[in-house]
Amino acid sequence: MLNAAAAGRNKEPILAVLQESVNTKKPLQALEISSGTGQHVACFAQALHNIVWQPSEFDHQYLDSIEAYRAHYQLHNVKPPIHLDVSLPHQCWEEVQPESFDLVVNINMVHITPMACTEGLFRGAAAVLKPRGVLLMYGPYAVNGQISPQSNVDFDLSLRRRNPEWGLRDISLLRSLGQASGLFLEKITEMPSNNKCLLFRRESLV
Repeated sequence: MLNAAAAGRNKEPILAVLQESVNTKKPLQALEISSGTGQHVACFAQALHNIVWQPSEFDHQYLDSIEAYRAHYQLHNVKPPIHLDVSLPHQCWEEVQPESFDLVVNINMVHITPMACTEGLFRGAAAVLKPRGVLLMYGPYAVNGQISPQSNVDFDLSLRRRNPEWGLRDISLLRSLGQASGLFLEKITEMPSNNKCLLFRRESLV
């Protein structure tokens, strides 16, 4: 059971947004893309019993940690984690079927992965979400070409020094990528530590 300090701090604020954003009584199916240590899905599953969660992760070292959290808390509404490369077409995503999820959650991924992963996230989420389904993203973002406060500016520079393909993504870019896939930015929620939650909704087929 690996422990990430950031996940420990932000899991409850993100849970609060989830509780406001989804039906907490109707049975739902959720896919978490880039589940990391498993702290988030463990927290969400314990609070939202109506949701069956499918955690996923690209980094194999985290798959064992996610499974350890699932076993430790005896989370019957969390499925075994799957390996998922979000940059690949959704047809390559293991055990994930089109239009089978009400909710896709993605936390602190897009700024520490190449742009191909962000593009794949929107294309894949649009394919696996049911009509009117929700994509909830969390992290630090640029707004209209500007990054603030200075701590986020410094963070962005440090990311780009580590890997030129990393860095804070602009919400306007994410909005455009979402619209191109039929996902529309419905709400932006300010979060602690200069982060934001972005709620995208898949357009209805009606």
